[in-house]
Amino acid sequence: MARILVVEDEPGLALGLQEDLSIEGYDVEVARDGEIALRRALAGSFDLIVLDVMLPKKDGFEVCRQLRREGARMPILMLTAKTQESDKVLGLEIGADDYVTKPFSGRELRARIKALLRRTTGEVADVYRFGDVEVDFARCELRRGGHVVDVTPVEIKMLAAFVRQPGRTLTRDQILSDVWGRDIFVTDRVVDAHVVNLRRKIEPVATDPRYLVSVRGIGYRFDPE
Repeated sequence: MARILVVEDEPGLALGLQEDLSIEGYDVEVARDGEIALRRALAGSFDLIVLDVMLPKKDGFEVCRQLRREGARMPILMLTAKTQESDKVLGLEIGADDYVTKPFSGRELRARIKALLRRTTGEVADVYRFGDVEVDFARCELRRGGHVVDVTPVEIKMLAAFVRQPGRTLTRDQILSDVWGRDIFVTDRVVDAHVVNLRRKIEPVATDPRYLVSVRGIGYRFDPE
């Protein structure tokens, strides 16, 4: 039984989500503000968090950011009443895995939760090494030659997408789906920009990539050997 933490300060909606997800067979707990949510998420072994953006004490963005800083790996699905694309991108950039815009249907939320839980079954090992690079996915940390290199949550998710399928060419659409989700509008140029940034951090020579190789007209391939 998957354990879900619902973080929502509106009592009616929180109760509705708890009842709906419990009927689906999930073990559900509710937190009503950001500070309580952060403490429970770090102390408990939750499989997924449903996280509202507008919360008392700490907003959902800050809760998400701090969870990822602490190395929390569970999927985070954000609930937002905001429709601006920039707010949705911000949530994904700081480590959220998906979002649902209010008002939403219970059917849509359940489908997204199931998709996120399925995605986690293909996770890579906590620590993955290639060349002089060591990626600690549990801590969202990258080290090169023993030294910590600053990386973003999106870069860690992108590395995980490649590490799961070494030697296989991933199209830009596949990378977009794995890293940002299917329903967020992100252009191919954003993928390319993140690949360029990653190469600066993992390649011996960024302009002559050895590990993260371009496949002309298709996408990119990760060659760890």
